Amino acid sequence: MAITKFSFPTTIHFGAGARRMVGPHLLEQGLKRPLIVTDRALGALPVLAEFRGHLGGLEVGVFDGVFGNPTASQVMAGAAAYKAHRADSVIAFGGGAALDVAKVVALMAVHEGDVIEYVWDHPKVRPIVNELPYLVALPTTSGTGSEVGRSSVVSEDGNHVKRAVFSPKLLAKVVFADPETTLALPPAVTAATGMDALTHNIESYLSPAYHPLCDGIALEGLRIGARALAKAVHEPGNLEARADMMMSSMMGAIAFQKDLGSVHACAHALGAVVDMHHGLANALMIDTVLAWNHEAVPQKFDELAHAAGVAGGGFAFVPWLKQLKSQVGITGGLASRGVTREHIAKMVPLAAKDFAGATNPRPAIEADYERLFTQAL
Repeated sequence: MAITKFSFPTTIHFGAGARRMVGPHLLEQGLKRPLIVTDRALGALPVLAEFRGHLGGLEVGVFDGVFGNPTASQVMAGAAAYKAHRADSVIAFGGGAALDVAKVVALMAVHEGDVIEYVWDHPKVRPIVNELPYLVALPTTSGTGSEVGRSSVVSEDGNHVKRAVFSPKLLAKVVFADPETTLALPPAVTAATGMDALTHNIESYLSPAYHPLCDGIALEGLRIGARALAKAVHEPGNLEARADMMMSSMMGAIAFQKDLGSVHACAHALGAVVDMHHGLANALMIDTVLAWNHEAVPQKFDELAHAAGVAGGGFAFVPWLKQLKSQVGITGGLASRGVTREHIAKMVPLAAKDFAGATNPRPAIEADYERLFTQAL
């Protein structure tokens, strides 16, 4: 597989072996003391040690304090690690959580206060005034596409409510997207993160916001991911399928600058209340929410079905999704993952207020979310 270079708008080196280009690239920029920001589990695995072996000539520090749904305190600890290492750059290495944290570690390394003061809806939101450290990103999962995103989602420490920092200044300078870094992902993680990527493409296309450029990207991202997900789960060493899922993930993240919908509003609430993995939460909610959305935009479901190669038009799209979930091992409802009716009472107001739900194609109020969560049990 050749390594391809393109920009949209971030410069992306895409292909097997791209990770080996990071060290020479940073040295070319005159940078010598990068801080790798990664998650706790990945930090102990051979994939990180192997990657560090390609960083000769650099004095590398590692912050591996990311775990679960990342919190503001993890970000602040990462910023402290950046300063302690006297770092001059950040390498974001990992899945969506690590990438999101890395972006705001770079932010807080050169700004005062707490990261929550920089979220877009803070009543006294602080401006991003300083130039951020040079940031490069390497995804090791194919789900959030955070490597090409201009936002970072972290949770408040006390209540675990997800908050988002938005700014083009958070964009990585360069992305090194190497599907070889995903070859060791377990099937369950491949499935959950892959469903996250598909959800981004689907929900961004269904968003009523006007952005034809994103619509085209979302449909192609869905087409690529739909053909590859089951293969990536069942043939983990299939590099072509891994590459397709990494591309679908990036395309979904580019497309969702058009915004998302109620699947994500529900997933964010599930993350806050029961600390559920974000991709799994999307997967468990997507068919229930989309079945409810269908009557609002049936013609768009026809386009989704066509892109995914589903015969029978838009009415067949949701059943196809349910079948795909089963095929990749995501079965059962919320109850099978420990969610109860008591949890629903806490999740409903969070979902109803969530920023993602504002662009759902069918307006949703608390009663709707209560019904959707109950149906998904």
